[in-house]
Amino acid sequence: MEARDTELEKELDATLQARRELGTEYEPALVESFLEKVEQRLDATVDRRVRRQVAEQRMVVARGGRPPGAGDHFGENFGERFGFAIISLVLAIPLSAIGVANAGLKGLIVTWAGIVGVNAFQAARTAPWRHSRRAEDEDR
Repeated sequence: MEARDTELEKELDATLQARRELGTEYEPALVESFLEKVEQRLDATVDRRVRRQVAEQRMVVARGGRPPGAGDHFGENFGERFGFAIISLVLAIPLSAIGVANAGLKGLIVTWAGIVGVNAFQAARTAPWRHSRRAEDEDR
């Protein structure tokens, strides 16, 4: 994972260098390109974690047990939810700047509406009460 951090740092350095050489008119395209690379990295990490978690849950169910987090209120999803919130807040800074630079206050409002929407969707998807209801339904 440390190699990827170095890889992302190199990409950021290259983006900043290109901005210095090309000027501010290419800044939105450069920022968008860098954010796409960050998004791809996040997607790959999430995909890996989801695959691992699904495999673990299948093993537990195959052995006759309940999936992790089915009975507790915090479960293993607490760390995932917390990490997702932290990442979205870190990314909110450059996204807010881009929104304000391109569309002023409207851009900022749209950016934050998107951030709140993504976090709400993630919270609903990993909500502990959804897992416990599923487990209760399966027990019937």
